Amino acid sequence: MDFEVVKNEKLHDLYTLLILTPVDKELPEILPGQFVQVAIDNSKATFLRRPISVNFVDKGKNHLWLLVRKAGDGTAALMAKNKGDIVNLILPLGNSFHVPSPESRVLLVGGGVGVAPMLYWGAKLKNSGINPEFLLGARSAKDVLELREFESIGKTHISTEDGSLGEAGLVTTNSVLSQKWDIIYCCGPAPMMKAVAKVAAQIGASCEVSLENMMACGLGACLCCVEKTVKGNVCVCTEGPIFNTDQLTWQI
Repeated sequence: MDFEVVKNEKLHDLYTLLILTPVDKELPEILPGQFVQVAIDNSKATFLRRPISVNFVDKGKNHLWLLVRKAGDGTAALMAKNKGDIVNLILPLGNSFHVPSPESRVLLVGGGVGVAPMLYWGAKLKNSGINPEFLLGARSAKDVLELREFESIGKTHISTEDGSLGEAGLVTTNSVLSQKWDIIYCCGPAPMMKAVAKVAAQIGASCEVSLENMMACGLGACLCCVEKTVKGNVCVCTEGPIFNTDQLTWQI
């Protein structure tokens, strides 16, 4: 589908929020945790689409939010898009988070750009009658992304490595993790997710993670994103990106 750029909001030197609307169409049904494959036009160095997590969906306005982190030529080209530009997406791709029981106490953990899928998921949970809490990690206060949006949904805890906001240290050492949770959802760097999964196992909480394996096609054809699970090797783009950690072979 072709999308028009409604807004390009620079959040940080490394992060841009792209708000898109489909050209002359309604948004398809998009579930929290799913992702899109974005075409990079007019770039000699970039011929593969780039996978981007769905950050938020505003059905009323027919808007799709993508939180883009500058990682190379492809994402830099996306961050340079102007209002009115056209971007082509394949969507929606992948699976979604497991819906918890209504009485569950849930914590959504995001590190860096890994906060992206947690915003839409948190909003969905709140709309279903569940009050999620968030734990966001960043290097410093200026690196915390979309804080106002998260706080509008639920109680939000912060960890910054330099201690400039919230608790000082890594997100994995935040005191909120030691509380009683029924399920923890997590997205971020692999070492962070493994550390969160270890804490979840220690407190008896279920844990679901959104993997960020390297992807090329997003359709299960290239086998670039294969992850080893207890049932064998699977493509993250088709079997994931959401996995319960009891299905992964992580040594935690």
